[in-house]
Amino acid sequence: MDETTAPVLDPGRGKTKAGYLWALARDDRPWGGSAPPGVAFTYAPSRAGKHAVEILQGFGGVLQVDGYTGYNRVKDGRDNTPIELAYCWAHARRKLFELTINNVAPIAEEGLKQIKTFYRIEAQIKGMSADERRTIRQEKTLPRMQAFEQWLTYSRAQVSAKSPTGLALKYIAKYWDGLNLFLTDGRIEIDNNTVERCMRPIALNRKNALFAGHDLGAQNWAMLASIIETCKLNKVEPHAYLTGVLTAIAQGHKQLLPWNFGK
Repeated sequence: MDETTAPVLDPGRGKTKAGYLWALARDDRPWGGSAPPGVAFTYAPSRAGKHAVEILQGFGGVLQVDGYTGYNRVKDGRDNTPIELAYCWAHARRKLFELTINNVAPIAEEGLKQIKTFYRIEAQIKGMSADERRTIRQEKTLPRMQAFEQWLTYSRAQVSAKSPTGLALKYIAKYWDGLNLFLTDGRIEIDNNTVERCMRPIALNRKNALFAGHDLGAQNWAMLASIIETCKLNKVEPHAYLTGVLTAIAQGHKQLLPWNFGK
């Protein structure tokens, strides 16, 4: 899950307000799952965690997110449908990478070097079954993760907690349990990049379209983005899909789903 700004014209004020598009993505192909990939965008008027709670009503399981604290609310009051938060190593890596831009940052560079080994293993197991992925992660990644944790503890003691390096290391330590969750379940990815890739066209559209005219327009934006990005995930050309839907809509709905289009 991820969220991004969606500027919306605020009638009467003559300016825009900051709405948000929240995205939920599913892609089981990395572990050989049979469910078709898809993404659903929902418009909400703010970034408040309560909107994530509303979107996830009835959902239980593992939710992969970044470190935005608003997601902590989705775990509350879920005795029947508990949610576990798996955190994103791409975000953790980015915290260290930013320290190396135009700077000599030996601690960050060492952290990046170790994280690279996690990703190298992930590349090797892509497409394997969930059980195979879990087994290999336990054999190969877990020892490296344990070594990384020791390095993390040592490195935090060497720098000021309020320094840029200290803050980056603090971020990783804060979300450590969730960053390790992918080791226990082969269905979980190492990062949240699937949904982040689906968000990039939203950012591009913001630059081209400037804003939605009103809240209803933003809701329509979310609906169309869901269709178009789900088409892309299923390797279906969006324009062809929409053309086919509009010409065949009277014939039913099942065959119009992106993963069935063109069969």
